[in-house]
Amino acid sequence: MADAEHVMVLPDRDAAEEIADALVEEFGITSPRVVREALAGEDDAEDAQWLVLARLPEAIDGEAVEAMLSDHGGWLEGLDE
Repeated sequence: MADAEHVMVLPDRDAAEEIADALVEEFGITSPRVVREALAGEDDAEDAQWLVLARLPEAIDGEAVEAMLSDHGGWLEGLDE
């Protein structure tokens, strides 16, 4: 994983907050941000996704992060490999 800010997409606020907390506790990530983002073309607030934005160091275990996201119904968006 490149040392850059990554976007993690989650289905709800609780899952996003759990992921943000886990990034701090398990991986030592500082200041992950939880934000709400409306899907393109959607007007209904129910269609908003929750995002966790965090700078992930290159040395982090990407598979562990992806597994944690998958367990919460989420995924890593736009990861350049």
